[in-house]
Amino acid sequence: MDTLFSNVTAVLMDDADTVLKDAFVLVSQGKIAMVSTARPDGFSGREIDGRGKVLMPGLVNAHTHVPMTLLRGWADGFDLHTWLHEHIFPAEARFDARSVRAGTALGLAEMIAAGVTSFSDMYFFCDEIVEETIAAGLSANITQGLTSFEADFSPETHPGFIKLRQLKERWHGAEGGRIRVDACIHGEYTSPPKLWAAAADYARANGLGMHVHLSETKEEHEGCLCRHGVTPARAFDRFGVWDVRAYAAHCVWITDEDIALLAERGVTAVHNPVSNLKLGSGIARLPAMLAGGMNVALGTDGVASNNSQDLFEEIKLAATLHKGVLNDPKPVTAGEALRMATRNGALAQGRNAGRIAPGCDADLILLDFARPHLTPCHNVLSNLVFSARGSDVVLNMSGGRIIYENGNFLTIDLERVLLEIREYALPRLRAQ
Repeated sequence: MDTLFSNVTAVLMDDADTVLKDAFVLVSQGKIAMVSTARPDGFSGREIDGRGKVLMPGLVNAHTHVPMTLLRGWADGFDLHTWLHEHIFPAEARFDARSVRAGTALGLAEMIAAGVTSFSDMYFFCDEIVEETIAAGLSANITQGLTSFEADFSPETHPGFIKLRQLKERWHGAEGGRIRVDACIHGEYTSPPKLWAAAADYARANGLGMHVHLSETKEEHEGCLCRHGVTPARAFDRFGVWDVRAYAAHCVWITDEDIALLAERGVTAVHNPVSNLKLGSGIARLPAMLAGGMNVALGTDGVASNNSQDLFEEIKLAATLHKGVLNDPKPVTAGEALRMATRNGALAQGRNAGRIAPGCDADLILLDFARPHLTPCHNVLSNLVFSARGSDVVLNMSGGRIIYENGNFLTIDLERVLLEIREYALPRLRAQ
């Protein structure tokens, strides 16, 4: 069924930051078919009255680990290395396919209710993640996290690499392209150069993107200088990691020279401000990345290091953090912050989304602007960035299909998911 949003305030997310009042946005066959201030002739389908509401592109969470929803609040107050090795990795060792499936469904519900229509995930038990994503109706770029601490690494026999190849064969391009598989390098410090080269070759040969962690902590960044004589960005470059569509999570400690290199290679930096602050990893130099010509997207990282999948929190923090750091109110505009969460993330994923324009994927969200904390509204973009919350989302449309409306999940049985979390996933996690 075609859908018409009528009399709505539409945030187009174009270069001019256009906000179209009293707009009509027509959705047909999963695509945006028309954007106008005039009602289309002869419309037949479902009409949604948008008066008092704002329509914008769905949010793209460009870096997360969705099943880690199970570890919300599991370990606070530790640096990344201690947090991972002493708390998170031992907990994850107790995960199985069933618990990952439950944690994924819970994380998807949280993202859907907060306006996410597409996400990029790096984890394991990827078949279960894909199946839950398809059932929920979201788009996703999924990758098998690749690590190796063996000197004799071989892509033919490495278990993770075998799983990546199987994942690509089973799922890449599924659901009309809404499911995509990317190649992956977990990080410079968790793998040898042989793995980097093999992952880069595999991505290039199969037309895949590349998803990595990059310079997340000072320890990682300086350790690479000791191990390889160059920064992680340049070490990866030596092995062709940036020769494909690539996005690098965190980028907290990258240098000016790294920014120039990554911009030249077309690499997207995925900014995760809440996670980076919570783990004490540092503050990524967002204004420098933007000024250097990098595409910058936003991510929540896993809930274990953030405690939320609300991307509106990341939008606000990305827009405000450097105002204080630099004692300057102008380094990141509201429009730039919103583009990071929408069209820039879609670009990182290789999708024709993140804008309200004819021909784009109909990944759209509707927010209720009649709420007290959004009233009055002198500037729509300002309200979206500095006042809106994920809970203001009243409708989520992914690929032209409404999957959430007025607090109701239309593709996820939330009661079943919560029961599975309580009766299976959490008891397994807490078992000694």
